[in-house]
Amino acid sequence: MRSYLDFEKPVAELEAKIDELRTVSEGGVAVELDEEIARLEARAGRALSEVYATLTPWQKTMVARHPSRPHFSDYCAELITEMTPLAGDRVFGEDEAIVGGFGRFRGESVCIIGQEKGSTTETRLRHNFGMARPEGYRKAVRLMEMADRFGLPVICFVDTAGAYPGIGAEERGQAEAIARSTDTSLGLGVPNVAVVIGEGGSGGAVAIAAANRVLMLEHAIYTVASPEASASILWRDSGRAQDAATNMKITAQDLLRFGIIDGIIAEPPGGAHRDPQAAISSAGRAIAAALQEFAGRPPDDIRRQRETKFLAIGRK
Repeated sequence: MRSYLDFEKPVAELEAKIDELRTVSEGGVAVELDEEIARLEARAGRALSEVYATLTPWQKTMVARHPSRPHFSDYCAELITEMTPLAGDRVFGEDEAIVGGFGRFRGESVCIIGQEKGSTTETRLRHNFGMARPEGYRKAVRLMEMADRFGLPVICFVDTAGAYPGIGAEERGQAEAIARSTDTSLGLGVPNVAVVIGEGGSGGAVAIAAANRVLMLEHAIYTVASPEASASILWRDSGRAQDAATNMKITAQDLLRFGIIDGIIAEPPGGAHRDPQAAISSAGRAIAAALQEFAGRPPDDIRRQRETKFLAIGRK
């Protein structure tokens, strides 16, 4: 059953009417009923396009968090073949909030790393809702260093509300692990591409997103802190999350204008959750194009481009 967001009510009403008419027509074909269904489908399509053409930053936040939005595991299953996952950080243990390994992307060997939120209660708990502990970031470092050693491009999928802030994570060096992962990303001699597919939250996202090319899905968000947390800090009122989302400039369109990201990946009408296959295919094409830009370039050029890119942020 489709889950609707609050601002999608006009579309929900039309689609509910369409479902009712289809149920009525199941017993036989009624031309006039088919015509009415087609008319309502056209209206619903137009309404959906109009709604999504004017989304506010807070509404985009809701879309980015939609429970049916495709997650890292969906992208990996569709885009990567011969996937061999690796586990553990060789220091403390395994953290399933970050999943990674090696496989083939369009026939080429790559390193793949992603934050997985999970799609059911069981998987969400197992993956800790995509909020990684230090061992998750140390696993990412391990994977990136292996990719660098063997000359394999790195593809990262970002989807987290932020790094896990628990006591155990802090005791095991959360800040240091995030900093080391960010440093490793910036120092790679192989091309790396990061795609924000849902939420890109704070340092927990930057740790694997300091890439040669940073891309965002059209309705994803990339934030220094969640709108709720920012509202609590700025106004001591988490209820003003909508104001925070607007003022923080967290949308892909704002971030492209500021030079924080390098490109926007279009989503199907109604968001990636309405047509995951189309969204994943678009992301695959964008990743392939980004990697092609660095094909054959020496490691020093790749590092220099990445350094120049990040040093230029905020200087325009």
